[in-house]
Amino acid sequence: MTDHDHPSGRRTACRGRRCAALIAAGVLLPLPALTGCSDDTRETSVATSQDIAPAPRGELKNGGTLRWAVDGMPGTLNAFQSDADATTTRIAGAVLPSMFTIDASGRPQRNADYLEAADISTRDPKQVVTYKINPKARWSNGTALTAADFIAQWTALRGTDNAFWTARNAGYDRIAKVEQGAGAHEVKVTFARPYADWRSLFTPLYPRSVMGSADAFNDGAREQLKVGAGPFLVQKRDAEAGQVVLVRNPKWWGEPAKLKKIVLESLPGDKRAAALADGSVDVAAVDQVAAKRVASARRAASHKKAGDGHAAPPGDKNRSGAKTVTAKNAVLRDYTIRKALEPAYTQLALNGSSGPLADDRVRRAVARAIDRQALADTVLKPLDLPSRPLGSHLLMAEQYGYQDHSDALGGQDTGAAKALLADAGWKSDGADRQQAGEKAGAPAPDAGRADGDEDGFDPSDDRYGDEPADDRSDGGYDAEADDRNPARSGRGHAAPPAKGDQEGVRPAAAEAPLSFTGAVGSEVQQSALLRQSASFYKEAAAGEKEDADGDTESAAYAKYKRYKKRAAQALGAAELIETGQAPHLPGSGGHPGALHAAAERRADAAAAPQPAGHKEARFAAVKKNGRPLTLRFVLPDGAGSEQLRTVGRQIATMLGKIGIQTSLQRVSDASYFQDHIASGDFDLALYSWPGTAYPATDARPIYAKPQPAPDGSLTVEQNYTRVGTDHIDQLFDQAASELDEGASRTLMAQTDARIWAAAGSIPLYQRPELVATKKTLANVGAFGFATPRFQDIGYQK
Repeated sequence: MTDHDHPSGRRTACRGRRCAALIAAGVLLPLPALTGCSDDTRETSVATSQDIAPAPRGELKNGGTLRWAVDGMPGTLNAFQSDADATTTRIAGAVLPSMFTIDASGRPQRNADYLEAADISTRDPKQVVTYKINPKARWSNGTALTAADFIAQWTALRGTDNAFWTARNAGYDRIAKVEQGAGAHEVKVTFARPYADWRSLFTPLYPRSVMGSADAFNDGAREQLKVGAGPFLVQKRDAEAGQVVLVRNPKWWGEPAKLKKIVLESLPGDKRAAALADGSVDVAAVDQVAAKRVASARRAASHKKAGDGHAAPPGDKNRSGAKTVTAKNAVLRDYTIRKALEPAYTQLALNGSSGPLADDRVRRAVARAIDRQALADTVLKPLDLPSRPLGSHLLMAEQYGYQDHSDALGGQDTGAAKALLADAGWKSDGADRQQAGEKAGAPAPDAGRADGDEDGFDPSDDRYGDEPADDRSDGGYDAEADDRNPARSGRGHAAPPAKGDQEGVRPAAAEAPLSFTGAVGSEVQQSALLRQSASFYKEAAAGEKEDADGDTESAAYAKYKRYKKRAAQALGAAELIETGQAPHLPGSGGHPGALHAAAERRADAAAAPQPAGHKEARFAAVKKNGRPLTLRFVLPDGAGSEQLRTVGRQIATMLGKIGIQTSLQRVSDASYFQDHIASGDFDLALYSWPGTAYPATDARPIYAKPQPAPDGSLTVEQNYTRVGTDHIDQLFDQAASELDEGASRTLMAQTDARIWAAAGSIPLYQRPELVATKKTLANVGAFGFATPRFQDIGYQK
């Protein structure tokens, strides 16, 4: 998931998992594999962790300006403040010292531009880390980097002086003292408590002119950074133009920056396709539709060179539109798509604070009903990225030390899920009428199945007519509750003003929840939805054969062919949208926005449960004391969240198969995180967490057991599922204090297994990272975990 809701307060921010929770988004419309994008003669290799077109510095030009699209103007240039965002982090990486950077496998690496050495010099009786600063390292005002800068940053961030409005203190609060070592270029940091993630500290490092006083910290670096020490410096922040301009640092002692200037352009995701088409940006993270346009333009150019291209017929009344499209394609051919698995994962969050999900058996049943592989296939296969569900809450698939611990919960198993529900007292009518001798708690053989043939399919059912509303899936969520206004849903409510839990009200979030970032999603859904319908009819008709002469076919198979044809027509309409020509499809009014809305309404209606006894109810709802098990699934309603809602509907279908109904509530993007996720006003939700090189520190607040505060409220930190255990907390604490890296990794593995077993959050898949870049650019694109090396980015000669 995009974006930023940064209330002030004491919370983590700005590095890895500290930056934000993300609304998950990705592919909705199945797209051709984005190959053939690197150049005209060679297909793009499938990168899993990074795709940046690496090139030696000697092959790059000196000079040039890079226009780089960012989500918005930075809220502050101080990365340790609560309203710091991804743009703040990018700027800091280009203009400030980083003691350690992160490589493509997610491991910290000493930055030789600033440090000659950094090691644990003493372990007993106290941990001491000694930093040896590169003697050439200087601030842009000419002063050297010294222990005074380290001391000022520790003093500001240690958390003992409330005059400093800090967003996080993790790690700095474990330091007992910072002092100069044997010489002017040596710094000694003594820890009061051992700290395994000590490499995370002093990155970025601010000059003591920023960290030396509360006033300077709070206000001095919000809109400008007068002093820096990176390959670039901040020249200006132009809020009116929506730009931050970075220029070469003339006092940089390292390898000089290849680029003369980097212009960070504030450009929302939905504007980036147009910006690429007119060539106004050079680098931009994009959605799947924009990526497909670039790939299509490159393929068209390749076909034309091969003699396959053709002009529009002379009498074509759309000739002018075709010329416009051709001009846009000519610009798009100058771009390529860099793609990798983003170091961030989409999860299904289960709110365990109250209701049925407070029972861990119900949570585990939900988890085991979900086919995570199918969800990963939906998002990643169309992009030709490795399609596999993520098996860890703490490490990404390509990260050093990654292991799949999902077996602590168990894989997808409908029978096991039904048995867990039955054990928790939730049974279908068939299960309630078990015959003597049946195993207690096991689902009845036909539980959840309507009258009819073995799989519940009845070709005479009106459900299989030709009306668009018949695009039904097997799910069990309530379309009547699909209301964008929480007050009209019957259960939605705004976040309570008080922090504490109230009777009948879900616990409020911690005082300062993380912001969230929603990624952009697919523009067109019609074809995907119709293909889903066609696939359903095909599956339903499986086993039904034509007669001996081949002249007749089953009713279901006939509908499969009709829907397949309509899907192909809709795909053509999608292409028209991409070229700026509005499609004319029934119910769309020829307007793309109306097309999207009509398609989603059809999909929402598809899984709506029917009244008891209705023969469309293929799966009987489980009940306890006569009350059906219905969970409220809250999803964002924005144009960039189509992917999220598609994944949500798939999950609803999977839960319907074990008798759990889901009531979908769509809410505005602006209120999704603060008023629902952070405040605990949901049963099920989808959002993402970024990965981190320091899980013992950064992941702890996400999975920490909520604790009662002195005022009676519940402190949840960033654990918005409200599911946690004392044992998980203890394992995090042990890992954060374990200085042996192997032992710390073992403790993290045990922690992850415990988090899986608690079933509060279910990782689904890593998100795709798609970045459009000018094809002449090198060392920039889908960075994955790796810290960008800004001085090496440039244009090929």
